[in-house]
Amino acid sequence: MNKEPKILVVDDEQQNLELLSAYLEKAGYNNIVTASNGIEALKHFDGTPPDLILLDVMMPKMNGFEVCKKLKDDSRTRLIPIVIITALRDVEDKIRALDLGADEFLSKPFNRAELMARVRALLKMKLLNDNLEAAEDVIFTLARTIEARDRYTEGHCERVSDFAIGLAKEIGLSENDQKALKNGGILHDIGKIAIDEAILNKPGKLTPEEFEKMKLHPVKGAEICKNLKTLTDALPIIRSHHERCDGSGYPDGLKKDEIPVIARIMAIVDVYDAIITDRPYRKGLPFDTAANILKTESQKGWWDPELVDAFFKMLKK
Repeated sequence: MNKEPKILVVDDEQQNLELLSAYLEKAGYNNIVTASNGIEALKHFDGTPPDLILLDVMMPKMNGFEVCKKLKDDSRTRLIPIVIITALRDVEDKIRALDLGADEFLSKPFNRAELMARVRALLKMKLLNDNLEAAEDVIFTLARTIEARDRYTEGHCERVSDFAIGLAKEIGLSENDQKALKNGGILHDIGKIAIDEAILNKPGKLTPEEFEKMKLHPVKGAEICKNLKTLTDALPIIRSHHERCDGSGYPDGLKKDEIPVIARIMAIVDVYDAIITDRPYRKGLPFDTAANILKTESQKGWWDPELVDAFFKMLKK
């Protein structure tokens, strides 16, 4: 993660490109690329994207506001810091730039020391974001590796994520909850890294001792993910997706509303997918059978009956 930061300078005035490049080089930044308009600037994202953009506003073909909006609307580029450097001075222009997602707004003529301070701060922020993304990538790769250890659960994580997001939309949960369910769906079984493969793939019923070991995986999973703040919202799903509304679940024996709604959702879709897919001890069961099992278990107090009804209403759509 100690690579030389790549900085893109965009301005339709050649002398401004040369001046900004000279300032950056004097400050020790040598990986500098330039563009004279917005369209040319966007071509620099076809390969290795820049780590920071110094962007003029008034340019031909595509102005800086349009470039900023396009980059900040794209999930692949929205975390790249953008400093707007422009001759525009009106408060409305600054507000517009910040509303579009620009990270800084400097009016020309700018103060060189101030610009370099902003550059250093934003590059540091970008490096931190890159490190977080790298850590997340490791965690998600680990989760998929664990899933691959169990030949009976291939594709399980993606399926339960899709089911959970669909149910969240059905009942009107927020985008943040939907994102938590997406991540929680992929990561809910990551704690199985601590479970012996012989237990995971055992063709028959687990012994009481084996089941006690299996019950550790939600706690282990939450411990693995707890230090990544970007996964904080998914932690209740990872830890509590085996809880039951009557308190008979694990690891904490939570009841009813003590179980976060996103964890109650994950519990339902996790069980549903387990029922309809092949397992070491039986073949997958048909939809109607799965529906009857889940509805019967919700009547026993295991699952939230309103969520079960909403789930099958969603599936029938």
